Amino acid sequence: MKQALLKVASCEAKSNRRAVQIMEAEQPVVLLESFAAINEAYSAADHVISSLPAFSPAVKEMLPDLDMFNSTGITRQFDARLTKFLDGEGAQSNNLGKCQVHFFMTWISPASSFGTREFVVMESIFKENHNACLIILTKTLDSPGGRRILKPLLELGYRVVALTPDLSSLFKNTPAEAWFNYLRTGKIDPGKVPLAQNLSNLIRLAVLYKYGGVYLDTDFIVLRDFSMLRNVIGAQSVDANGNWTRLNNAVLVFDKKHPLLYEFMQEFQLTFDGNSWGHNGPYLVSRVVYRLATNTMTQDYNFTVLPPIAFYPVGWIGIDGFFKRPSNPVFSKWASAKLRQLNNGETYGVHLWNRQTGKAKIEEGSIIATLISDHCIICQNIFSS
Repeated sequence: MKQALLKVASCEAKSNRRAVQIMEAEQPVVLLESFAAINEAYSAADHVISSLPAFSPAVKEMLPDLDMFNSTGITRQFDARLTKFLDGEGAQSNNLGKCQVHFFMTWISPASSFGTREFVVMESIFKENHNACLIILTKTLDSPGGRRILKPLLELGYRVVALTPDLSSLFKNTPAEAWFNYLRTGKIDPGKVPLAQNLSNLIRLAVLYKYGGVYLDTDFIVLRDFSMLRNVIGAQSVDANGNWTRLNNAVLVFDKKHPLLYEFMQEFQLTFDGNSWGHNGPYLVSRVVYRLATNTMTQDYNFTVLPPIAFYPVGWIGIDGFFKRPSNPVFSKWASAKLRQLNNGETYGVHLWNRQTGKAKIEEGSIIATLISDHCIICQNIFSS
């Protein structure tokens, strides 16, 4: 179904919603009629799931042995450690005040996988947001090895910390809590998509809901100051009329307790599918915002959908060309025009689409190499990333 919306700027939600059906990966998703119907559906889903027996031992073995599932002495300090950090721990010695912008990332892979590309992303945050704080939610980097990785930025006075989250506490009193409990007890099939990816999709929503700030994927080069952004999500693509056709969750900027984040977590709990890539991420935020924007509701959600030029000026299909050095005059002219467009003040950053380019080399003279060189601080090993 063609989306009826929006050169969306702000989305105002007022009463009643009609049942609509949208297509996601060629599969229909039925959206419910009213808050009452949704609440009834959630209650029914909770009742059905909670009454199910746990999956068989063979299925339960599919769950990865993630230590972060369990509360420990260090995880139970998460809130206190984060609050102390955000309140300006060490700021006086650096002549800094409280963090102007809170950036969050997640890292569930081994510390050894945190490479040059991820490091230059951190550099770009601080190059353009001098008085920012960066919190990486991770167990593997919250370690001596992780501190060695972060040390070059810490020695320059930048405020970055790796903290092991307490997922039970982070998800408590949100729709994520029930889903997480079902997962731990084997009542939800984690599916074939790596569970770490879906946990990251949920963690970003919960941490912004509890603390507010900016969430960034670790493959997003920052080009501008984020301090003036509030309650925004970015369109990944638009149609010929400028109406968005898909949103993405690689960049989220929201106030603490923003109701849209709660809606996202409710959708995650009710419609989780561990076998469909993107279902619990970009497709999820698209489903929810489509529903709010095309139906009238009682509450004003007060958020803005930014056009693709803001966060996704190039899609995953075209990103490969950004990594290559221009090989002829036509390519050079195109690359120069792209760089001018990216530097015109409308673009806050560029998503590198690591799923597509994770093994691609950043060639010297390429668009990405130029952007990194212009927005790095230490600027080492750029072309090996």
